[in-house]
Amino acid sequence: MKKKHLITAALPYTNGPVHIGHVAGCYLPADTYVRYLRTKGEEVLFISGTDEHGVPIMQRATKEGTTPQAIVDKYHTIIADSFASIGINFDIFSRTTNPIHYATSQEFFKTMVANNAFVEIETEQYFDEIANEFLSDRYIMGTCPKCANANAYGDQCEKCGSTLQPTDLINPISKLSAATPILRKTTNWFLPLDKQQTDIQNYIHSITDWKTNVKGQCQSWLDGGLQPRAMTRDLKWGIPVPISDATGKVLYVWFEAPIGYISATKHYFATTNNPDGWKDWWQDKNTNLVHFIGKDNIVFHCIIFPAMLMAHGNYILPRNVAGNEFLNLEGQKISTSRNYAVWLEDYLIDFPNKIDELRYVLTAIAPETKDADFTWKDFQSRINNELVAVLGNFINRVLSLIHKYYEGVIPQNTSIQNTEINIGIQKALDNIEKHLDKYEFRFALNNLMEIARIGNKYLADQEPWKKDKITQTEEIATTLTECLQIVQILQVGMQIFLPNSATRLATFLNTSTNLTWQDIPNLSLSKGNILAPISLLFTKITDEEISLQIEKLNTISQK
Repeated sequence: MKKKHLITAALPYTNGPVHIGHVAGCYLPADTYVRYLRTKGEEVLFISGTDEHGVPIMQRATKEGTTPQAIVDKYHTIIADSFASIGINFDIFSRTTNPIHYATSQEFFKTMVANNAFVEIETEQYFDEIANEFLSDRYIMGTCPKCANANAYGDQCEKCGSTLQPTDLINPISKLSAATPILRKTTNWFLPLDKQQTDIQNYIHSITDWKTNVKGQCQSWLDGGLQPRAMTRDLKWGIPVPISDATGKVLYVWFEAPIGYISATKHYFATTNNPDGWKDWWQDKNTNLVHFIGKDNIVFHCIIFPAMLMAHGNYILPRNVAGNEFLNLEGQKISTSRNYAVWLEDYLIDFPNKIDELRYVLTAIAPETKDADFTWKDFQSRINNELVAVLGNFINRVLSLIHKYYEGVIPQNTSIQNTEINIGIQKALDNIEKHLDKYEFRFALNNLMEIARIGNKYLADQEPWKKDKITQTEEIATTLTECLQIVQILQVGMQIFLPNSATRLATFLNTSTNLTWQDIPNLSLSKGNILAPISLLFTKITDEEISLQIEKLNTISQK
């Protein structure tokens, strides 16, 4: 039976737009993987949506002087438009304020209650007497007990990365009123992860191909011993806990957010007039469920969500979690609070015709197992010295020569007769598959570029422009049609990494825009076919353009 691939990308918070760190860490790798699977003819469903509950949205609403609903409506649109503009094409981009998500999350919670999956625990939680509210994790700040960072949150220190409890903080203060909060008793529903530790451990150990950074973080949690974790919160903005004696409580955002993958799938099939179609994906063990996330979400996708799925009992477990590390910017951490970021919507304004160029650079420097650094100078260098000088140069030279010598008419059926070239290209193609299957996008992209390098070297070695047009016509035609065959192979790979450029190239070649991996051995453009007029696929980035971007960041840093 053909395997189905259910690919999810983390639900971005609608408390602001997305930046290139988000794109590199999660969404671009997911989109690239989906394109790869589809190029291979696999059955794929690509799911995401916006996460629209929780404290960050409440904080943004307060900051902008509006309501949480207005905030999520605003940023859902901005985020969806940004993703679409860069060619990240979800089958459904849903949202967690969708009624179908409320119903799915509450039904999920009630099933777990019926399965006795929760324990009710009375705890002392920080309470702001001035604001008259219990304080969730992100409404409390204080000094981190591990690294002495004075601006740690109640759930995490962003400086050292430690996971915290609000009561761990030294000198806590309320972000609502700046007052010192007091501890007050409250009861919430907890998921007893300690009782599920053996099952979770067996699940994690059953997956032998975790990425090293993901496996390491999971093992650290397991070694430390799992503890019960609250699945409800005392908050005003969220999905009400569907139990009569839970007034004023909502589902913890990290309980209901991953359920958003399920509700988004339901949303998708509701639009196809097949409301039960989601079951064939979430309740079929033949489904390959893979989550793409950033490293701050690893524990939720590898431990907490699987624990929820186990406790519920009616869903498949993730087959893998492709978690990436963080992308830094010019040697500093990206900071949304300081506006120190390259926002995707701003990039699209400044570089509207450089979409694949951004996809290329972010893939080439992807933080796959450790943090990476984006710099504008490196961005310029990779585009000018790689995309333009290697890939674009080879394609343009080949097509230009055919237009020059044959007025765009292909002189022979295209094929590659040179054994050494065939071997080199096949090795690169095999490596692309091998690395993409392991979520190693940087190495896969480098092998696509290797095909272009092979083509450039072959064209330079043959020097058809130096051959006699009368006595060496056959040699010129053979060289150019062999190179044209390499160009068509590149098109297949570009469909995965550089989709917009692949589509333009297909129009130059007058060929299909949806070639498959299986087509590669049989690719051939026929003698007599006419190439369309061409233009440069990629153009250089100027020093002036880069200077403006660097100046913009320097201005932010000095504030």
